[in-house]
This record gives sequence, C-alpha cells and structure tokens, in this order.
Amino acid sequence: MNSDKQTAGMKLDVRIILAVLWVAGMLSSLNGDTYRLNDPVALKSSLANTGPIVVTPELLLVMAVIFVVPVFMSVLTLTLKYPVSRWANRIIGSLYAMIILAFWVSGLVAGSTGYNMVWFTAQLVLALLVVWYAWKWPK
Repeated sequence: MNSDKQTAGMKLDVRIILAVLWVAGMLSSLNGDTYRLNDPVALKSSLANTGPIVVTPELLLVMAVIFVVPVFMSVLTLTLKYPVSRWANRIIGSLYAMIILAFWVSGLVAGSTGYNMVWFTAQLVLALLVVWYAWKWPK
C-alpha cells in the first residue's frame, strides 16, 4: 500500500498523521475549556448558568457526543481498513469541521474572547487538515 508520506527522510503512514491531527484537535478543545475555566467572567457566568446559552443535561449530552468524536476517530483511523478509514475521515472530518466553523462564526458574531477565537481557529485548521490528508490519501 502506498499510504506513506516522506517526512524528514522517514516514511510516515497517513493513518498516523490523521490520528495525531484528531488528538491535536481534541487537545485544542480541552485547552480552550481550560482557558474558559480560568476566565473569571466566563466562570462566573458558567456557575450561575446565565450565559448566552443555558446549560441543560441535553446540551451536555450533545456536547459530549461532539467532543468524543476525535477520541474515537483517532483510534478508528488506526484500526479500520484503509478504504473505510479514508472515507470515515473524509466524512466525519467534514462534519466536524462544519460544527467547529459554526462555533467559530457564533464566537465571531457574539464577540467572543480572543483566546476562544484562537482555540476555535486551531480546531478548525486541524479538522480541515484531517479532511485534506484523508482526501489526498493515495489509494
């Protein structure tokens, strides 16, 4: 199989690149959450549940599903057969990029903090790189 990419003289399997991109996206999300927990204004709003979005158990379930995707995709990318992994990364990566883009646009419209926009941008770039590498993955 020609699924390798030359990197500094060594071959690197595209599956590894994709798995690392999924993990990096997840870490960007978690780091953004850590910043929000250290922002006194955001923390006060969260604790009082008076922010622009009221947190409900249903919302937490939806967010859990969204944030567990990179965890599963990092493992599935390495374990699924090449064609299935390639298509899963294309499809799930595209959906994930659209979700992150929605967060990015809503953050822009709502006047989100600079650190939020940095982490949203990082997540978006990483999701788009997943789609790019999955699309360019040789057969």
